[in-house]
Amino acid sequence: MKNKIVSIALILLLSASFANAQEKSKLSFGILGGLNFQNLNGKDLGGDKLENDMLLGFHGGINVQIPIAPEFYFQPGIMYSSKGAKNTSGSITSTTKLNYIEVPLNMVYKASLGKGFFMLGFGPYVSYGMSGSVKTVSGSVTLNRDIKFKSVVETGDNILVPYYKAFDAGANIFVGYEMASGLFLQLDTEFGMLNINPEYKILSDDKSSTKNTGFGLSLGYRF
Repeated sequence: MKNKIVSIALILLLSASFANAQEKSKLSFGILGGLNFQNLNGKDLGGDKLENDMLLGFHGGINVQIPIAPEFYFQPGIMYSSKGAKNTSGSITSTTKLNYIEVPLNMVYKASLGKGFFMLGFGPYVSYGMSGSVKTVSGSVTLNRDIKFKSVVETGDNILVPYYKAFDAGANIFVGYEMASGLFLQLDTEFGMLNINPEYKILSDDKSSTKNTGFGLSLGYRF
């Protein structure tokens, strides 16, 4: 399933490139990477607000920029992005890490500014969880558990295993500046719109919800 998601994302990028063949000389490709500052926001089982702290992660990937009108571009991409959060309760600290393959589908406005371009972009994204872990530390005791991706946790499943839904989707907005050389810097923010908590059959009154949120700083090169 994971290989299918990656293949579909690559096909989307290639299709977008060839869909505008008559403008082929104006297409450009970008490679970028940087830091994520992510959190998991939502409610716990009782419906109380989650009190998590941001977690430092990273991202990297490629995109293609397709002109659709003067100063406006369609910019699909494929990214590897690490997300998650940290939670401290008394002497216990838990760190949740979620690693995604992400496909952003942005509309970008670029206006000349100095010797380069001001950039403003926005659009949806879809992502699929590839791996993850939860590390719990209490004093000298450390427990590491791998995350399993499931939409529904059945009664017979091991409830000690951390579960999340694999699919996520949301919106992102970014601003940045691209130099004449092709180097660019951008700041983005993401708002997850789906609850990534699975349904627990064993729980009759589960009020929990978890959504990915955060921002990132990227450095890239367009050619």
